[in-house]
Amino acid sequence: MEEKKLVTLAILTYEKAQILKTILESDGIEVYIHNVGLIQPVISAGVRVRINEDHLPHALRIIKDVKWQENNDAEELPANRNKMILIPVDFSDYSLRACELGFNYAHRTGAEVILLHAYFNTFVPSVFPYLNNEVNKNLDDESIRVVYNHAKEDIGKFCGMINRKINDGEFPAAKYDYELREGLPAEEIMAYAREHRPMMIIMGTRGKEQINADLIGSVTGEVIELTKAPLLAVPEHIPFNDLGKMRRLAFGTSFRQDDLVAFDQLAELVKDMKELQIRLFNISTSRNEWNEIRLTGFSEYLKKHYPELHIDYTVTPDGDLLGAIDRFVKEEQIDVIAFGSQRRSVIMRVFNPSIAHRMLFHGNTPLMVIPV
Repeated sequence: MEEKKLVTLAILTYEKAQILKTILESDGIEVYIHNVGLIQPVISAGVRVRINEDHLPHALRIIKDVKWQENNDAEELPANRNKMILIPVDFSDYSLRACELGFNYAHRTGAEVILLHAYFNTFVPSVFPYLNNEVNKNLDDESIRVVYNHAKEDIGKFCGMINRKINDGEFPAAKYDYELREGLPAEEIMAYAREHRPMMIIMGTRGKEQINADLIGSVTGEVIELTKAPLLAVPEHIPFNDLGKMRRLAFGTSFRQDDLVAFDQLAELVKDMKELQIRLFNISTSRNEWNEIRLTGFSEYLKKHYPELHIDYTVTPDGDLLGAIDRFVKEEQIDVIAFGSQRRSVIMRVFNPSIAHRMLFHGNTPLMVIPV
């Protein structure tokens, strides 16, 4: 018998995975839930919904047709944002690196920093059906308390480390606070961002050499695909700790009207960086003799409307896009790559990752994604 080749359809909370499983199985598609323990079915990274590869086209059509995971994200946020930097943390070295960059930027702009940690309660009392409701309730309450107290202890230690760095002069004395939320990290980050409209989200990443091959569940990648706030993804090993020390920023364009909107947001974020050089480059994988003409026109338009900025351009060669960008970044000594990113459906996010998502796991250069 030929072995089934399984593919990951989505990574979800346990409850949403069960809903999707029911929908698909009612249409004859066998579904496998992975990373679920017998006693603790909810885990911090979410659970994987997997299906036979042959059923993938059918499953995609079903999900698209039933619109099973729609929410209120379609409602646009006001253009004005609060003077606040949101930094999701997991207490790792790379989230500490994101804090260093975030505190410096907050100090420069007069913004407040909010450290957000999402924790997970792994206890699900329904797996003990033989227990009465009162016992279930007591166990559940105790589990919630234990997990919350553990998360509070961890964030306390992390803030203590930051306070020491402030006292030692390693971090500037920016105003900051923390927020604890129960749930999947990507969902809680997005919920907080919708409620409080930060001027920027700064998240740490492990960098090119340390990323695991299975990237679909990355929290930073998920937030990139969903965010309505500018997001800066910061690899752990970068040569500077302050955006104010950034000298060369590359802005990628595919010559869409939305790129002008994204650039306007970028200009607001870097308006006080007088020595910053902005180099435009084209996002293109096909031969197009008009790329240089378009870049010239785009550059002239931006120079006219943002005379205070230092703007130039480079035409990237045809061929492999990520390879071309990688060479461009090295040759031009680019400190940060930025471009606009359009929000798409859950299907497109999972099965056709955007250039932002692919670049996040490709290089060691900070990536700024500006939603449009």
